[in-house]
Amino acid sequence: MTIVHRPALGHDAICAFLYREARLLDDRQWDEWLTLYAEDCDYWMPAWDDDDQITEDPQSQISLIYYPDRGGLEDRVFRIKTERSGASTPEPRTSHSVLNVEILEDRGEEIDLRYNFLTLNHRYKVTDQFFGTIFATLRVTSEGPLICSKKIVLKNDYIRQVIDVYHV
Repeated sequence: MTIVHRPALGHDAICAFLYREARLLDDRQWDEWLTLYAEDCDYWMPAWDDDDQITEDPQSQISLIYYPDRGGLEDRVFRIKTERSGASTPEPRTSHSVLNVEILEDRGEEIDLRYNFLTLNHRYKVTDQFFGTIFATLRVTSEGPLICSKKIVLKNDYIRQVIDVYHV
């Protein structure tokens, strides 16, 4: 019997992983960015309801973004890369900051995280900023961590444009 030990994934390694994801978005390295996500990853940005609460069910309530697996992210990247996304043409320039990374729970093969983000987005001579909190689960594999769940709580209360994956 071969015993396989999971690679150590401490706070510094987790932060480096999150910084890399942010850099790939800023550098528009879409294909490499996708490799950070597990095939079964759900990617969800709930909306705020009229009672100033975030929606709780992406299946029955409005979401700003919802992809039940990586296929939705792959389709989004395809549209961005082939200029089939009016919201992404021309591609905006972004600068992502990852802040206050906390490990909420380490269950061995999966690690739950909470962290804040601030993204500056420049397009058409205007700079917007997007900020909020991300709840993510990393799956630890022998090849490295993969994002297997991501919930983005966008805290802006007014968004003057279509929100996309590179804004958060």
